[in-house]
Amino acid sequence: MSSLAKSEADLNRLQEGLQDVVRRLNALEEENRSLKARQENLVNERASLVQRNEEARSRVEAMIERLKALESAG
Repeated sequence: MSSLAKSEADLNRLQEGLQDVVRRLNALEEENRSLKARQENLVNERASLVQRNEEARSRVEAMIERLKALESAG
């Protein structure tokens, strides 16, 4: 193999390697975007569940207070 042919083969391998790196980078960037969106959705869902839990706790506490008041009145 001549020096020129070897250099061309090396350049082709380098180009293929760089293309592979670019493909992997693009895939990782897409995965990162997807994971960030999923995380944001989960954070929002958690906040909603915490709020609903607090509302339920308040209602239960109010019912307990009403029952205590009924018990004391009775």
